[in-house]
Amino acid sequence: MKPLKLDAIDLRILAAVQRDGRITKLALAEEVGLSPTPCWNRLNRLEKAGIVAGYHARLSAKALGISMASVLMEVTLGSHRQADFERFERAVRALPEIVACWSVGGGVDYVLKVVTRDIDAYQRLVDALLERQIGIDRYFTYIVTRTVKEEPGPDLAALAAIEDAG
Repeated sequence: MKPLKLDAIDLRILAAVQRDGRITKLALAEEVGLSPTPCWNRLNRLEKAGIVAGYHARLSAKALGISMASVLMEVTLGSHRQADFERFERAVRALPEIVACWSVGGGVDYVLKVVTRDIDAYQRLVDALLERQIGIDRYFTYIVTRTVKEEPGPDLAALAAIEDAG
């Protein structure tokens, strides 16, 4: 499928909804310099094309009174056949504590972001993964001690504008 051609107004719409997914139709139109109906039509076109993939609320565990441990985990599999990767990825997808998993190049096969109530819960999760024999040969754990910056994603509208200019 051919990517949708975006103009400057589309990029401004994307930047606005990425910053504030709850922006009103009127506020969005004012921000991008269009009347409400054409602005909303453009947003609907961007949603239908899959460029706007969803809207989410970022919740504060601290405000909810919940303590959590965030852990980054590097995983190397013992065998590298397609079936081994599929078995591992299927297991990862089934666990809600694993909130992100990236297949990476370099010295390891995967990097995971794991969020649990505490480090003990993380270790129990790892022990269960190892018992399931899903192909993990080695793993390394990095405990997040402080969040310096965490954004829901990059400013894709700005990246598209840069790419377009180049």
